[in-house]
Amino acid sequence: MRDGKLQVLGVVGSLNQNSVTRVVVQHVAEALRRQGCEVDIFDPVKEQLGLFNPDSSYTGAGFAALQARVEAADVLILGTPDYHGSISSTLKNFLDHFWQEFAGKLFASIVASHEKGLTVTDQLRTVARQCYAWSMPYGVSFNEREDLKEGVVSSEQLKKRLEMLVHDICNYGTVIAEQRLRDLNNNTPGFLARYRAKR
Repeated sequence: MRDGKLQVLGVVGSLNQNSVTRVVVQHVAEALRRQGCEVDIFDPVKEQLGLFNPDSSYTGAGFAALQARVEAADVLILGTPDYHGSISSTLKNFLDHFWQEFAGKLFASIVASHEKGLTVTDQLRTVARQCYAWSMPYGVSFNEREDLKEGVVSSEQLKKRLEMLVHDICNYGTVIAEQRLRDLNNNTPGFLARYRAKR
């Protein structure tokens, strides 16, 4: 939280120039801004992020700046196409660069899928759990043929699901972010105690 505003980082997990994942992440970002959130977008088409290498990535060009953006976020919206029932390599590469920065934060998933994206959402929940993050109890999936038209969200059903997601991010994201800040700034027990010295 900064100046009382929820900080959200949206991640476009696609290198497709005409990505439908990007369209929906941007749709949610705009709705969150209207609710008073500050939203940052990481788009790998516009920003280079090399293949993760534990021997060099942490000192590579641009890593520190991106790390600061991830650290500043209270909520991460992770958008990905469904590739063979799995998250995209683009999103996986982003996630591989970080772990401590995710602790105590909220993950929300958006999946472009013709198969409901259930296994993809489950994989992102697993990442959240492994990194001591929280995840929304549901994910939003969409089918580009049914839900988008001419580069915009057209389906009323998808619009309603995204409205729900925005509402829940604003409310639960704020509750979790405020508790995270309290846990990092006091001496009570809890899973975030291990991260106090790293701040």
